[in-house]
Amino acid sequence: MRKKNLAATLMPQRSLHKAVFFNRDGTIIYNGKQHYIYRTEDVVLNEGVVEGLRQLQQAGYLLFIVTNQGGIAKGIYTHEDVKKVHDYLRHSLTEKGITITEIYYCPHHESIKTCVCRKPSPYMIHLAVEDFQIDRNASYLIGNNLRDIKAAEAAGIKSIKIHKNQSILPAVNKIIGPPRKRINMNLDESEF
Repeated sequence: MRKKNLAATLMPQRSLHKAVFFNRDGTIIYNGKQHYIYRTEDVVLNEGVVEGLRQLQQAGYLLFIVTNQGGIAKGIYTHEDVKKVHDYLRHSLTEKGITITEIYYCPHHESIKTCVCRKPSPYMIHLAVEDFQIDRNASYLIGNNLRDIKAAEAAGIKSIKIHKNQSILPAVNKIIGPPRKRINMNLDESEF
């Protein structure tokens, strides 16, 4: 007969959460002619973002954004500019009933100085996994850049690559399946 580890028996089990990580610019936010998005007036959501995020949230996924913001290291914009964009983005989505659990960003750029956090490093994903008890086996990253996909693979989560500014809905459907048709169950006797 095997002896049970008493400490393991008495310790409460932490439940793990499933999550979807997103690149910001080109996946969530439309990234047209401008290379960097650091002003709130430049924040335009890509087609399908609101519906896709809502479907994932309703399916029980925590939602995260992991983004490289190398314009900070280059002196093009500041941490405060990024905070304003992220606050604006969160507020806009909250008004639509969507909660972004956390936004992680790397302020560095390899042309200035190397770091541990810039994608394709999995560092930001690892932080979220630890901070929010994420189940890697039940989690995904949706991104429009090869750096995103490499970060997901290095973090041990599944990845779905989309084209820049493409709707996230096809990727969401790969994760949770296509939306089901709704059936009206409010039948009264006059319908029989």
